[in-house]
Amino acid sequence: MIIPMHELLKEAKKGKYGVAAPNVFNRETIEACFLAAKELRAPIILDVAGVHGIYECADIARFYERRYPEVPVALNLDHGGPFEDIVNAIRAGFSSVMIDRSQSSFEDNVKETAEIVKIAHACGVSVEAELGHVGQAYEYDKTRDTGLTRPEEAADFLKQTSVDCLAVAVGTSHGVYKGGCKIDFPLLDTLASQIEQPLVLHGGSGSGDDNLRMTIEHGIQKVNLNTDLVMSGLDRIQACYENNLEIKVPTGANMDEFTTKRMNMQQLYLVGAEGYKEKLKHYMKLFKSDGKW
Repeated sequence: MIIPMHELLKEAKKGKYGVAAPNVFNRETIEACFLAAKELRAPIILDVAGVHGIYECADIARFYERRYPEVPVALNLDHGGPFEDIVNAIRAGFSSVMIDRSQSSFEDNVKETAEIVKIAHACGVSVEAELGHVGQAYEYDKTRDTGLTRPEEAADFLKQTSVDCLAVAVGTSHGVYKGGCKIDFPLLDTLASQIEQPLVLHGGSGSGDDNLRMTIEHGIQKVNLNTDLVMSGLDRIQACYENNLEIKVPTGANMDEFTTKRMNMQQLYLVGAEGYKEKLKHYMKLFKSDGKW
């Protein structure tokens, strides 16, 4: 069942576990998320970037919601940019939207976030915002320290905006790191002690299992994931190529003219989705969200 994201995250905060928030972009990845959540009995958040199709992904998610109604899931617009994208996500049935004004001034971030909160809350939709800025891993050495969240701004931001959860910058980045990830745990501890709302970590991929496990222990409730999942899917597909795309037909299986003996495009999608799903399940267990419903 698709529910407001803040409801999932409040339960995670109470239970001291994290909820995986994978980026989804087609039928295969959305189905993989529902299946992983069902197999592990874990809540899940589907993060959809506007570029991947707001209405298309919403329709697919609603289809799998009907197929797996027992799965607690939130449908969230990730890094909402244009005002139109955010409103379209609300119209499309998203249960949460993120407004990302992390590169704007504090004043503009507050003003535009508060405007979206007013609209979204009137529709029963949760809102995520970002304070500080999580940059790109390829320039990690230049941007890691400059975008860290300032605790002295957080209370004022939350009071003025009434957002439901806050993405904080504590040392992670998006993409593939050059070198290791250095998370500022004292900063995270300070933020977690001062903020009642659930906290979100962007740039989970490549940050390292130990780091991610510790972020949950230090107060994170939602972890965004993309690169690790899609690379795991790609690894599975590449393995098929190394096997010359041959499909092993079980001995004694009935074969006719329609039996596929070599991998085709459709099957490669499924192979990739299986790799994506297995990596996602790894993170669900790491975040201790398995068995929570």
